[in-house]
Amino acid sequence: MATKKFKTEVTDLLQLIIHSLYSNREIFLRELISNASDAIDKLKYLSLVDGDLKGFSFDPRIDISFTEEGKRTLTIKDNGIGMNEEDLNNNLGTIASSGTKKFLASLTEDQKKDSNLIGQFGVGFYSAFMVADKIEVISRKAGEEKAYKWTSDGKSSYEITEAERDGQGTTIILYLTEDGYTYANRYEIESLVKKYSDHIAYPIYLEYDKVNYNYEKKDEKGEPEKTTEHVIEQINTCSALWRRAKSEIKEEEYKEFYKNNYYDTEDPLFYIHTKAEGTTEYVTLFFIPQKAPFDMNYADYRPGVKLYVKRVYITDDDKTLLPTYLRFVRGIIDSEDLPLNVSREILQENRVMASIRNSSVKKLLSEFKKISENNPELYEKFIKEYNRPLKEGLYSDYANRDALLELVRYHSSSRDGYVSLRSYKEHMPSDQKAIYYLTGGKEETLKSSPLLDAYKKKGYEVLIMDDDIDEIVISSVYEYEKIPLKAINKAGAMDDLKEEGEDEKKEAKKSLAEKIKAALGEEVKDVRISTRLVDIPAVVVNDDNDPSAQMQRIMKQMGGPDVGDIKPILEINVDSPLIKKIEDSQDDEFVKKLSSIVLSSAMLQEGIMPENPAAFARDISELLSK
Repeated sequence: MATKKFKTEVTDLLQLIIHSLYSNREIFLRELISNASDAIDKLKYLSLVDGDLKGFSFDPRIDISFTEEGKRTLTIKDNGIGMNEEDLNNNLGTIASSGTKKFLASLTEDQKKDSNLIGQFGVGFYSAFMVADKIEVISRKAGEEKAYKWTSDGKSSYEITEAERDGQGTTIILYLTEDGYTYANRYEIESLVKKYSDHIAYPIYLEYDKVNYNYEKKDEKGEPEKTTEHVIEQINTCSALWRRAKSEIKEEEYKEFYKNNYYDTEDPLFYIHTKAEGTTEYVTLFFIPQKAPFDMNYADYRPGVKLYVKRVYITDDDKTLLPTYLRFVRGIIDSEDLPLNVSREILQENRVMASIRNSSVKKLLSEFKKISENNPELYEKFIKEYNRPLKEGLYSDYANRDALLELVRYHSSSRDGYVSLRSYKEHMPSDQKAIYYLTGGKEETLKSSPLLDAYKKKGYEVLIMDDDIDEIVISSVYEYEKIPLKAINKAGAMDDLKEEGEDEKKEAKKSLAEKIKAALGEEVKDVRISTRLVDIPAVVVNDDNDPSAQMQRIMKQMGGPDVGDIKPILEINVDSPLIKKIEDSQDDEFVKKLSSIVLSSAMLQEGIMPENPAAFARDISELLSK
């Protein structure tokens, strides 16, 4: 006998499940049946392609039975791939996904009480501890002789001992708590299987004792004579929903299929069911979750699409089935044309798979566009969750960039909510020559930027790009429908706002710009006269080819290339009283300090902390005291 402690994250997950999901504890049966189906999937696949198990013959099935006397039990049995001692340790003693570990660590106390949030990831086998105070798992791996029994009360440890089992597969015995006794009941089990697992691809059998009454015969008490019949009957329809005609499937069936197969407590936001015929035949059924998957922004995210070939499960762990920026999509791809022994390496190069992938991407993007046009309210919900990954697509999927440009959304300097590039273009005044945008900080900071004043004065809308990836992404998009995109925090953008006489004004104040530049020295790349500032002394902008300060920080955090110490350009408002004081002063020390305060203030306006905050505060205090 080997007694082992659960890994810390398993203990944390058990506590979370038992205390947070108790009101929805019936999902445990869905989870266990889903695991049994996955185990059969794996053996079925290996029996077709694996050298050791190729030709392995078995009749896939899942059996459920229960006892109603004494300490009641519920048993779920499958004849799938099974587990050996190592598998039991790895699968039931720890959590393999680091994404789940990170997710658990990030939850606040309030979030831990939110069952909808917990529903974003599969609680799996451990959910059974919501209804059982002891669980035994007896399993024998296909192709092996030995069986093993895993036993635990779900508190801190488990035991593994050798056991006996006829044939491969896994038997899970739940010793139910008193609150869990309700599940040792034929009608309750049938109801839950119909609700959660009706579309499992393998037959689910329920074994029970049925009482028959003979009303023509009476017993000694005058009651109808009764006999007991042992019954084993199939209780699910056992059909692959995605293979049925769309006209035959009710919306409620789609929703239940999604919730049961993708571990969500909420209905999908929407779904897309496609059957393609012709040179390449395949079926896809894609779902978009209401809420972004918890691991969507982790590098080791769990892909959400399963691949089948002629209804035979192949994999659910291949990130190449859809491009990375569509990693939030859940669903199924079922191909008629791929070979059953297709490997992950072959999948990446296979022409049939490439065709299915490309067509699936185009279908998804096209459906997103239809929703944006026909159901703006639904699309806004979608964009709140998935705007960021779609933006990644602009950078990574050049072939579909035009379609993605119609889908991404941004905040605006002059309108509430989200704005599309098409809507922006339709609102442009006739004299406007470019699509203007501002990157480099949070929405509130950007919307209060003094850079916007001159554009507002001309009636030009500015897109507020407040996502931290916007600057990287938009730098690769030069135009939309032949209209150039320009960042207003780049020095070159102010050329579009030129008015008559500005060049002469700049020339006349050239010596002032040189005076301030000399005072600031290496702190700035250049000092220029601004024609777009109204109420403030100065702003900092970047040279046309330089990343913003925020982007420099992001590149450092991501371990990107060292871009060196890039200095800003200071644009000054020559009509500002503060700048006039610099112009009029002959005191070099005063000019240096005031110029430094102007620069630091301009940086603070853009959300950039001065390099030496203490010196900045000291200079202000000193000048104010004079």
